[in-house]
Amino acid sequence: MRTFRDRVRHALLFEAVALAIFIPGSAAVFDQPVQHMGVIGIASATVATVWNFLFNAGFDRAMLRLRGSVHKTMAIRVAHTFLFEAGLVAMLIPMIAWYLGIGLWAALLMDIAIVIFYLVYGFLFNIAYDRMFPVVATAAYGTGGV
Repeated sequence: MRTFRDRVRHALLFEAVALAIFIPGSAAVFDQPVQHMGVIGIASATVATVWNFLFNAGFDRAMLRLRGSVHKTMAIRVAHTFLFEAGLVAMLIPMIAWYLGIGLWAALLMDIAIVIFYLVYGFLFNIAYDRMFPVVATAAYGTGGV
């Protein structure tokens, strides 16, 4: 299992790289001011960072309990990505609608486009991260490390 420090590094790197792509890209795609999309991006990143940490820790614990390993097959990686994004969508749609002064339906459509970006980005980022920072086998998986 990944250590606490590794999970923090993962979450912060994930969001920093995503924001560098998301803010200017979404401003252009949605024809919104960069400042508005910056607020949406930073608020979303804050929610996503906390969710990322909690979801990944829970997902790994569930895998360890159910499978005896945290090794992710391609099918598990796809399920992991979709489950993470579904939880995030439910949290972000009301915020986007309120901040941009748009309806829930418009916020949902916007969020679907954002989710598509993050699905592809998250999938590729996590593969790259796992290759750059492989999990080190330890005798006691349940300790969580520091």
